[in-house]
Amino acid sequence: MSKTADLSRTADTALPDPSRWKALAFIALAQLMVVLDATIVNIALPSAQTDLGISDGNKQWVITAYALAFGGLLLFGGRIADLWGRKRTFVVGLIGFALASALGGAAQNEAMMFGSRALQGVFGALLAPAALSLLAVMFTDAKERAKAFGIYGAIAGGGGAVGLILGGFLTEYLNWRWTFFVNIPFAVVAAVGAYFVIREPSGTRNRAPLDIPGVVLSTLGLVALVYGFTRAESAGWSDALTVSMFVVAAVLLLAFVVTEARVKSPLLPLRVLTERNRGGVYLSLGLAIIAMFGLFLFLTYYLQVVKGYSPVKTGFAFLPMIAGMITGSTQIGTRLMTRVPPRLLMGPGFLVAAVGMLFLTQLDLNTSYAAVILPGMLLLGLGMGTAFMPAMSLATHGIEPRDAGVASAMVNTSQQVGGAIGTALLNTIAASATTAYVADHAARATDPKLLELQAMVSGFASAIWWAVGILVAAAAIAIALINTGRPGTGSGTTESASEAGAEEEFKIPVVAH
Repeated sequence: MSKTADLSRTADTALPDPSRWKALAFIALAQLMVVLDATIVNIALPSAQTDLGISDGNKQWVITAYALAFGGLLLFGGRIADLWGRKRTFVVGLIGFALASALGGAAQNEAMMFGSRALQGVFGALLAPAALSLLAVMFTDAKERAKAFGIYGAIAGGGGAVGLILGGFLTEYLNWRWTFFVNIPFAVVAAVGAYFVIREPSGTRNRAPLDIPGVVLSTLGLVALVYGFTRAESAGWSDALTVSMFVVAAVLLLAFVVTEARVKSPLLPLRVLTERNRGGVYLSLGLAIIAMFGLFLFLTYYLQVVKGYSPVKTGFAFLPMIAGMITGSTQIGTRLMTRVPPRLLMGPGFLVAAVGMLFLTQLDLNTSYAAVILPGMLLLGLGMGTAFMPAMSLATHGIEPRDAGVASAMVNTSQQVGGAIGTALLNTIAASATTAYVADHAARATDPKLLELQAMVSGFASAIWWAVGILVAAAAIAIALINTGRPGTGSGTTESASEAGAEEEFKIPVVAH
C-alpha cells in the first residue's frame, strides 16, 4: 500500500464514529439503571421483608449481597471488558442484570432474593466499567468529551435520588416487586440499542493473559473491605468479625499491590493508580461519595419519620438536588471544562457542596423545607454535579486504551467502597450522637416520643457536620493532587505527554487493521 493510501486510511479511521451520540444515549440509560438500583431497593425493603418473611437480622443482606458482589468484582469486570471487548461485555452485563432483576421480582423466599441481588451485583460489575470505558474510547475530542461526560456525570450523581422517587411511586401504587421488574425494560432497550449502534474502535483491547492471582486477591480483599464496613453499621466497630474483616482486607489488598508490581500482565497496572491526577480523582471522588451516601440515608429518614412525608413526597423532595446536579454537570462543568483546569472545577465544586451540607446541619424538628432543606439540596447538587463531571472524564483521560476498562472500574470501585464507608461511618456517628443526646436530656424529658425524635435529628446533624469536613477534605485533595491543565492544552503536567502517547496507542493498531 502506498504512503498516500496509508495516510488516507489513517485519516478515515481517525474520524469520530457518527453513531457516538446515539451510543451515548444507550450507555447513559444503562448507567441510570445501575445507579437507580442502588437506592430504589431501599424504599421497597420494608415491604419485601414482610412479604418474604425475612428476619430483621437478615434484611441487610438484600443490600449487602449486591454491594459485596458489585464492589468485589469491579476490577475483574473492568479487565474482562479490556480483554473480551467493551461492547460485548456491556451487552452481556445488561442481559444478565435483566435476568437477575426478573429473579428478584419473582422471589418467593429470602434465599431467592439474596441470590438474585448477588447476581445483579455480578452483572453490574461487568456493565458499569464497560459503560464508562466505552465513553473513554469513543469520545476523544475535548469539547465532545466534555459534553458526553457531563451527561454521564449528571446521571451518576443524580440517579440515586431519581431512584428514591421511582421507588416511592412503585412501592406505594404497585408493589415492591416492580422495583426489580422496572430494570427489565431499561436493560432490554439499552442492550438492543448498544448491539446495533455501538461500534467499539478497533485495536483497543488488551489481550494479555488474565492475572488470576490478582483477580483472587482483589476480589476477596474488596469483598472483605465492603463487608467490614457494612457489618460495622449493624454490629459496631469493635465487633470481633468486623475487626477481622478489616485486617483480612488490609492483608489481601497489600498482597494484591505487591503481586501487581511483579506480574507481567497485572489485573490493575500500578501506572493507572500512581499517575497523580487519576489518584487524586479516585481519592477525592471516594470521599465525596462517603459524604453523599450518608446524607441520602439521613434525609430520607428525616423527611419520612420526622416530617411524616410519604415515600412519593420524599422522592419529590429530592428533586432540587437532581436539578442542581444536572445543571452543574451539563451546564457549568461542560461549558468550563475546556476553558479551566479540572482542579478549578472539582475543588470549588466540592466546597459549594460543603456549603449545601452546612445548611443541613441546622436540621431540627421544625426546620422549614423551603428555607433550609431546599437551598441546601440545590447547592449540594450544583457543587457535586460541577465536580463529578470533570472527575469522570479525568479518571480515564490520557489513559492507554488497553487500560480503559480497569481505569473505569477504579472509578466505580472508589464510588462503591465510598458508599459502603459513608453509610457505615456516618450512621455510626449519628447513632452515637443520638445515644449521647438521650443520656443528657432523659432526666428533663416529659414526652419520650418527642425525646426520641429530637435525639434522632441531633444525631443526623452531628453526622452531617462530619460530612461537611469530608467534602472540604475532598476539595483540598482535588486542588493539591490534580495539576493537569485544561483539555487540549499541554499545560501543567506530564499529562499532555501521556495523552499524546495514548493517542498514538489508539491510532497505530487501527492502521494495522
